[in-house]
Amino acid sequence: MSQSNLEKQEAKLKALNQKIKDEKNNIEQRLGKQIISQANLDYANLSNDQIKLLAKQFSEFLKVKSVDH
Repeated sequence: MSQSNLEKQEAKLKALNQKIKDEKNNIEQRLGKQIISQANLDYANLSNDQIKLLAKQFSEFLKVKSVDH
Protein backbone atom coordinates (compact mmCIF):
# COMPACT_ATOMS: atom_id res chain seq x y z
CA MET A 1 0.00 0.00 0.00
CA SER A 2 1.49 3.35 -0.95
CA GLN A 3 1.91 6.14 1.55
CA SER A 4 -0.92 8.04 -0.11
CA ASN A 5 -3.31 5.11 0.27
CA LEU A 6 -2.26 4.62 3.87
CA GLU A 7 -2.88 8.28 4.63
CA LYS A 8 -6.30 8.05 2.98
CA GLN A 9 -7.17 4.99 5.09
CA GLU A 10 -6.00 6.74 8.25
CA ALA A 11 -8.15 9.77 7.37
CA LYS A 12 -11.16 7.50 6.79
CA LEU A 13 -10.54 5.75 10.12
CA LYS A 14 -10.24 9.08 11.92
CA ALA A 15 -13.48 10.29 10.34
CA LEU A 16 -15.25 7.04 11.26
CA ASN A 17 -14.02 7.25 14.84
CA GLN A 18 -15.30 10.83 15.04
CA LYS A 19 -18.67 9.71 13.67
CA ILE A 20 -18.87 6.99 16.34
CA LYS A 21 -17.94 9.48 19.06
CA ASP A 22 -20.56 11.96 17.81
CA GLU A 23 -23.26 9.27 17.71
CA LYS A 24 -22.43 8.17 21.27
CA ASN A 25 -22.71 11.78 22.41
CA ASN A 26 -26.06 12.13 20.65
CA ILE A 27 -27.37 8.99 22.34
CA GLU A 28 -26.15 10.16 25.73
CA GLN A 29 -27.83 13.53 25.25
CA ARG A 30 -31.11 12.01 24.08
CA LEU A 31 -31.10 9.52 26.96
CA GLY A 32 -30.38 12.25 29.47
CA LYS A 33 -33.11 14.49 28.06
CA GLN A 34 -35.63 11.65 28.16
CA ILE A 35 -34.77 10.75 31.74
CA ILE A 36 -35.01 14.39 32.82
CA SER A 37 -38.29 14.81 30.96
CA GLN A 38 -39.90 11.58 32.18
CA ALA A 39 -38.88 12.27 35.77
CA ASN A 40 -40.12 15.86 35.55
CA LEU A 41 -36.76 17.14 36.76
CA ASP A 42 -35.90 20.82 36.60
CA TYR A 43 -32.63 21.63 34.85
CA ALA A 44 -32.16 24.66 37.10
CA ASN A 45 -32.12 22.48 40.20
CA LEU A 46 -29.67 19.83 38.99
CA SER A 47 -26.22 20.29 40.47
CA ASN A 48 -23.30 18.08 39.49
CA ASP A 49 -23.65 16.17 42.75
CA GLN A 50 -27.36 15.59 42.13
CA ILE A 51 -26.65 14.43 38.57
CA LYS A 52 -24.05 11.96 39.83
CA LEU A 53 -26.41 10.67 42.51
CA LEU A 54 -29.27 10.24 40.03
CA ALA A 55 -26.97 8.49 37.56
CA LYS A 56 -25.80 6.11 40.29
CA GLN A 57 -29.36 5.37 41.38
CA PHE A 58 -30.46 4.83 37.78
CA SER A 59 -27.52 2.51 37.15
CA GLU A 60 -28.28 0.48 40.28
CA PHE A 61 -31.94 0.27 39.24
CA LEU A 62 -30.96 -1.08 35.82
CA LYS A 63 -28.59 -3.61 37.38
CA VAL A 64 -31.38 -4.91 39.62
CA LYS A 65 -33.77 -5.10 36.64
CA SER A 66 -31.23 -7.05 34.57
CA VAL A 67 -30.76 -9.56 37.41
CA ASP A 68 -34.52 -10.08 37.61
CA HIS A 69 -34.63 -11.34 34.04
